[in-house]
Amino acid sequence: MRMKLNPHFLTHETKGEHYMISTSDTKFKGIVRNNETAAFIIECLKSDTTESAVVDRILAEYEGADRAVVTRDVADIIGKLRSIGALEE
Repeated sequence: MRMKLNPHFLTHETKGEHYMISTSDTKFKGIVRNNETAAFIIECLKSDTTESAVVDRILAEYEGADRAVVTRDVADIIGKLRSIGALEE
């Protein structure tokens, strides 16, 4: 399934901290602080992609990462993004 970050969510990085901020027209109102992995996944989602493509990009970026662990983590983060309406599918 193809997906992309909802354009009503903006990302920002400052002093090594990664944030995602909701703007108008979202059911979630607030700021999400992301760890480095979640921030990487969100960056991948700025263009139309699939969950498996995100997993492949992480595996290419982080040598030695375990596919099963990465797949589980990506699914978890994407599930959380779905729950707040941060994805367009």
